Amino acid sequence: MQKSAKNWIVETDWLASHLSSPDLIILDGSWHLPTAKRDAKKEYLAEHIPGALFFDIDDLSDEKSPLPHMLPSTVKFASRMKKMGVGDGARIVVYDTAGIFSAARVWWTFRAMGHQDVAVLNGGLRKWKAEGRPLEDGPHAPRSERHYTPLQNTEIIRDLDEMKALLTKSGTQIVDARPAARFEGRDPEPRPGLRAGHIPGSKNVPSQELLTADGTLKSPEELDNLFKNVGIDVSRPVVTTCGSGVTASMLALALAVLGQTNAAVYDGSWAEWGQETNGLPIETGPAK
Repeated sequence: MQKSAKNWIVETDWLASHLSSPDLIILDGSWHLPTAKRDAKKEYLAEHIPGALFFDIDDLSDEKSPLPHMLPSTVKFASRMKKMGVGDGARIVVYDTAGIFSAARVWWTFRAMGHQDVAVLNGGLRKWKAEGRPLEDGPHAPRSERHYTPLQNTEIIRDLDEMKALLTKSGTQIVDARPAARFEGRDPEPRPGLRAGHIPGSKNVPSQELLTADGTLKSPEELDNLFKNVGIDVSRPVVTTCGSGVTASMLALALAVLGQTNAAVYDGSWAEWGQETNGLPIETGPAK
C-alpha cells in the first residue's frame, strides 16, 4: 500500500487520508495475554479507528486444537471473512492497541491464507490517538457479504513435525521472540504445564526490541542489526517462534520489512514444544 501493501507497514497519515477508500478494510486485531485481564472486544466497542472491524484472534482459530489460537481451517476462515464482508481483492490494514503486537499475528494469518494485500499500521491505535485523530465507538454497521478465496501459503507455516525435522539439518535458523529470561529458562512460562528454556539451536530476539519507545517499528538498519547480532542471516530461510505464535509474527513482520518475505512462523510455538509430557529436547541458558 502506499505503492503496494507489500511494503507491509503503513503510517497513520496514509491511513487517515484513505479512510474513505471503498476497497480498504481496517481491522482491529487487538489481543491481550490472559494475565493482562483485558477484554479486547470491549475495548474495541469503546473506541476504534473509524470503520474498523474487530478481528478476534481467539475466535478465528482452530477450535479443535488444545493449543491457543492456532490457525483455523481455510473453510472456517473463508466463512468468517465472507460474513465480515472481507472479500477477494480487499486492501487490508490491521492495527492493535499496543503499537505493534497482535496486529502482526493477524497480518501473518492473512498471508498464511494467501492474502498478500495486507499491512500493519505503524504504532497502531496508540499512535493514532496520540496524534488526536478521529475515533468512533460501538459496533460497526454490518458489511455486505463478500466471497473470500483462501489459498493456504504453507511456505510461511511450520508445524511440530517440520520443527523436529529442522533439528537434524545444519544451518537451520530459528529465532525466538520471547523475553530473554524466558528464553534462557530463568523465568517460568506464564502458561501452566510448560518447561522453561528454548528449542535447541534457536536464537533470541525479544519482540520488544523491534520497537521504538512510541510502539513503532525500528528502522530497517536497526532491525537488520538486531538479527545480525545474534547470528541470523536475514537473506536465508528463518523460522520464528515465541510463546503461542503472536510475537513470533512480529519477528516475521520485521523480517519481511527486511526482504525475507518467506520467514515462517512455528504456529504451536513454546505452548506446544515446551509441554512437560512430550519429551522434546530443550536448552536453557543463553543461545549457543
